[in-house]
Amino acid sequence: MHSFAASRASAERPTLLKRRLLTWVDAANSLASVLPRQSHSPDLRPNNSAEADSSVCRSDAADQEVDDAFGGPLVPHTRRRHAWVEHFGDAAAPLVLLAGGTTMLSWPDPLCAALARGGRHVVRYDLRDSGTSTTVDPEAPAYTLRDLAADAAALARGLSERPAHLAGIGVGGMVAQIAALDHPDAFSALTLAGTRPVAPGPVDDDLPDHDAATMDRLFALPTPDWSDRAAVAEYAAAREAILGDDPAAARATAARVFGRTPSTQPAVQMANQLRLVFSKLDCTPRWRERLPTLAIPALVVHGRRDRFFPVGNGEALARKIPGARLLVLEQAATAIPDTAADEVAAAMLAL
Repeated sequence: MHSFAASRASAERPTLLKRRLLTWVDAANSLASVLPRQSHSPDLRPNNSAEADSSVCRSDAADQEVDDAFGGPLVPHTRRRHAWVEHFGDAAAPLVLLAGGTTMLSWPDPLCAALARGGRHVVRYDLRDSGTSTTVDPEAPAYTLRDLAADAAALARGLSERPAHLAGIGVGGMVAQIAALDHPDAFSALTLAGTRPVAPGPVDDDLPDHDAATMDRLFALPTPDWSDRAAVAEYAAAREAILGDDPAAARATAARVFGRTPSTQPAVQMANQLRLVFSKLDCTPRWRERLPTLAIPALVVHGRRDRFFPVGNGEALARKIPGARLLVLEQAATAIPDTAADEVAAAMLAL
């Protein structure tokens, strides 16, 4: 759930209904079309293993052809971006849209499955420059935090005629806050997990910053060979162990993320593994002071043991949003553990 952007600047397997590439139009920053990319086989299997992830469509630039294993190349278009999404559950059910933090795999499979069992159409997606969504230049993003928020609203409107329950995790939680504030008609509920009410960088005086000793240990880790899947996965396991998360789960997720990353270039890998694109992103203006204007049900989920965004950030966020419920996961750190999936899903379904 964490993002290294801030510090730099200051299981059960679900059934996948279908996979799609969604196309955003740059000029309007709205959903232009939905391009189904179905398997050549009638068996639409979930992308649950590192091996499966390696076959997912790739895009190295916005104007390149995108080959994918579920329908062939897309016609390139220099003014289009493609967002990769995964669907769980009944497409006619109320929509729960999960913004990645930054990749969709920030949202654990068991949680997606639990929400689908609860009668929701669950869609998780990769942010720009992440996963198998269009990657252009993570070191110089030509978009802002508010553009990412507009993307979430466009996806919600394109996927359902009804307002969606929007959820954001880590830096995706910042995207979700802005989206709910700037596009209130698109959303009916809001879940914020492991995030805070201010942008990456220096925090407000009343908010706890990253744990200094933890950050020192993280920065002391040797940089892996970003072209080596196993080395990247081991690096992730060591990093998450320092943060208080399950290293085995982190190792598996990092291997899946690696398989879905369009390049082994360090900047691209770090955008996916470390969320460093947010250190380059224009996140102005502030939005914390606007949070009391939110008029939809809200849930704030935070790990008691979170050393990156300490739990005081979640507590402050919940206080700022009228009527928000705070769910503190006593045994969690930055990630939502698989063991907490049912508890988190129940709280989300209750909104």
